[in-house]
Amino acid sequence: MPRDTLMPPRDTLKPPRVLAIDIGTSSVRAILFDRTGRIASPAFQKTYNMDTTPDGGVYIDADRLVAEVGSVLDEFCTAGGNAGSGQTEVGQAAGGNAGSGQTVIDAVAMTTFWHNVVGVEGDRAVTPLISWADTRPGTVIAELGERLDAAPTHRRTGCVLHASYLPAKICWFARSDPETFARVERWMSIGEYLFLKWFGAPACSVSMASGTGLFNAHRCDWDDQTLAALPLERDQLTPICDVDEPVRGLKDEYASRWPVLAGASWYPAIGDGACNNIGSGCVDEDRIALMVGTSGAMRIMRRAAEFSIPEGLWCYRSDRHRILMGGALSNGGNVYGWMRDTLRLAGEQTVERDLGGMAPDSHGLTVLPFWAGERSPGWHDAARAAITGMTLHTTPLDVMRAGLEATAYCFANIHDRLRSNWGDTGEIIASGAGLLQSPVWMQMLADVLERPIIASTVTEASSRGAALLALEASGALEDLAAAPAPLGKTYEPDPANRDHYREAMKRQQDLYDMMMDS
Repeated sequence: MPRDTLMPPRDTLKPPRVLAIDIGTSSVRAILFDRTGRIASPAFQKTYNMDTTPDGGVYIDADRLVAEVGSVLDEFCTAGGNAGSGQTEVGQAAGGNAGSGQTVIDAVAMTTFWHNVVGVEGDRAVTPLISWADTRPGTVIAELGERLDAAPTHRRTGCVLHASYLPAKICWFARSDPETFARVERWMSIGEYLFLKWFGAPACSVSMASGTGLFNAHRCDWDDQTLAALPLERDQLTPICDVDEPVRGLKDEYASRWPVLAGASWYPAIGDGACNNIGSGCVDEDRIALMVGTSGAMRIMRRAAEFSIPEGLWCYRSDRHRILMGGALSNGGNVYGWMRDTLRLAGEQTVERDLGGMAPDSHGLTVLPFWAGERSPGWHDAARAAITGMTLHTTPLDVMRAGLEATAYCFANIHDRLRSNWGDTGEIIASGAGLLQSPVWMQMLADVLERPIIASTVTEASSRGAALLALEASGALEDLAAAPAPLGKTYEPDPANRDHYREAMKRQQDLYDMMMDS
């Protein structure tokens, strides 16, 4: 069992204890953490699927997602004193009727996926909540480019003009459904909407605001120049707070529904990428986080008062003091899953064994792995996957290996841009089930990046990161670095594979240039 999943010893069960709510694109989970950032309860989880449309829509009814979150909290609270399976007990907050021997949940932290938005009238959603993966707003990018100068906007906001971000989403809503758009009084993320439901007022953290494309990354405030170019007023956005500004006082209906949480401090939602860095121990420039889940990302966090933002990368924040810089791929574990299922390959263990027996770039294929479009570093909304070089000798396993290698080349492009801005950086820490389940893919990445890659053994990095930020904000943790994350195996690059991969990367770049310029 990985070290971080072990129940903590008794002396770490003293307050504070933090319940972390993790809202991802396919599941909601709630996990209790102790004062050292170690898991102190089972995970309570619900899975769900977003709705999709043939024209690129990816969205969910906001109230349906609110109900999913509420259901998970119902299960956690119903567990009561059994939440820690005899190891950690939860009880009612101070002033409540905590049972004998029961303890108190001191804080609730939250992390959600970045770049989501819903339109709200009063306290009710009137639009769907659309995801970062929704490509329909890409249809307004040309129009948006006439209103905003792309390069200065990127330098101010840390975000490019792309379907992922709110400038495109807002303009798309205005054009696609003007009647509903006119009803919207406020635009907010799912974390803000949950606070509106639970407390009567939304709360928007610096972190969530930083991923919108509407936020000035340097001034830590909404960006007036961007707002002026959109059909959007500042008072339609939630005032920005920081992670050290918790909210208390659940509405009566929720306080009675979740009595063990009624007296807790509730911290505003933080972006999942920032929390993943923190949870996996990548809190300064000594470590780069490499994460592959459904999508993928490479990120570096640091304290910085002044900074520049390299072309092709983004810059978000975890709080007012720390920036998070890097790149994101819309294609990660979803490429692995698509190939495994569509190519009808054998079981995962057999595939892993057979992939490991193949020499680097031995298939002769060149792949653009844009099954879900492209984000970093080219940000082409209309990019689609392509495979060239196939012959009658090509096998499904060849295509699988080529796709995984191609994704590694995309990470190398991000890595090179990070290095050109900050010089040689520290260790690369890998996390995410999409990557950790495949040692062969881990080795490919080490060989392609020409750097050692260390596997994280933290199984709930984003949830843990949210909990650690709340602990630091409350003063219970002196600094995020004081809660180191456990690490596993190191994958060393094989110099014998370097030239093969460099040549393959050149082929991929040539194909990319040809396809994107056509």
